[in-house]
Amino acid sequence: MKEKTREQYEARAKIAKAMAHPSRLLMLDLLQKQEMCVNDISEKVGADQSTVSKHLSILKDVGLVGSRKEGTLSYYRVTCGCLDGFFSCMETVLLSDLEGRRLSVK
Repeated sequence: MKEKTREQYEARAKIAKAMAHPSRLLMLDLLQKQEMCVNDISEKVGADQSTVSKHLSILKDVGLVGSRKEGTLSYYRVTCGCLDGFFSCMETVLLSDLEGRRLSVK
């Protein structure tokens, strides 16, 4: 197997950093299900449009979301199909950690 370069790890870290915010994770979860405009995302996330737009810009910068214009509105969507697996992995880690903590208290 080919060894990864420092640049590849830095690129991975940039993606991980972009995802490292609860609102962005929620946005990714929402956008996996359907394409949405900023107004709709703002409503679901509970944040103002400018804040949501900044979060979307960060996610777009690393390639996790894409957008298209329709009139004056921009519609966003997830650009990769692997987030479900990634989120499932995260849930497994959370459950395993919780179980480990529970057992250590006994």
